[in-house]
Amino acid sequence: MKKFVFLILLFVVVGAASAQTLPTIAILGDSYSTFENYVEPSSNEVWYFSSGRDYTDVKDVRETWWQVLAREHGYKIGINNSYSGSTVCRTGYRGEDYTDRAFITRMSNLGNPDIILIFGATNDSWAKVPIGEYKWGDWTSEELYSFRPAMAKLMDGVLARYPNVKIYFILNDILSDEINESVDTICSRYGVDVVKLKDIDKKSGHPSVEGMRQIASQVAAKIKK
Repeated sequence: MKKFVFLILLFVVVGAASAQTLPTIAILGDSYSTFENYVEPSSNEVWYFSSGRDYTDVKDVRETWWQVLAREHGYKIGINNSYSGSTVCRTGYRGEDYTDRAFITRMSNLGNPDIILIFGATNDSWAKVPIGEYKWGDWTSEELYSFRPAMAKLMDGVLARYPNVKIYFILNDILSDEINESVDTICSRYGVDVVKLKDIDKKSGHPSVEGMRQIASQVAAKIKK
C-alpha cells in the first residue's frame, strides 16, 4: 500500500514538474489572435466570440491557433496581448490615431515569456497606412505614424525589453508587397525570424477553424527548428 501511495505521489510530482518546464509563449497580436475573455488587458477589442458571429466557424477558444500550438506542440500560453484592428504603427483605419492600441504601445506588456510571437502588420496593410522610410533609431513621434519606423521601433523595443527571449514575427499571406518587403528587411536587420504563412483558409478575411490549425502547424514547424 505504501509503495502504491509513493508511486501516485511520484507521478503527481513528476507531472507537475513537467508542466512547469513547458516554454511559455507570449503573443502580441491583432484580431487573428483574439478570443473573448482570453486577451490581456480585458479591455482590448476582440473579433472571435463563442457565439453570435455567423461569419466565422471558430466558436471555441481551443480552436484558436495559439491554443492548438500550445496543446499539440508542448507550450504554455502566458499573456496574450492582442487587439482587434490594431496596427503596428500609430495610424489606423481612415487615418485615425491608433496610438492607444498600436503594437509599439502594447509591446511592454507581455509578462515574462520564453518565446514571443508577434503576429501583426495585417491591419497596416489593409488600412494602407503610410509606409515611411527605414530608420533605425531616434524616432520622432510623427515618424511612428508610418509603418517602417514603427516596425523598427517594435523590433528594437522587444529585443531590449526581453533579453534572452526568442522572438518571431508571424507574417500573414495576403499583405501588400511593400509591407512584406519592409517586414523582411527590418526583421533581418534585427535578427528576428519571420514565419511566412502560406495558403491559410479564411472566412471574412480571418482564419477559419482549418486556417487556425494551418497557422499552428506552420508556426510550430518554424519555432521547433
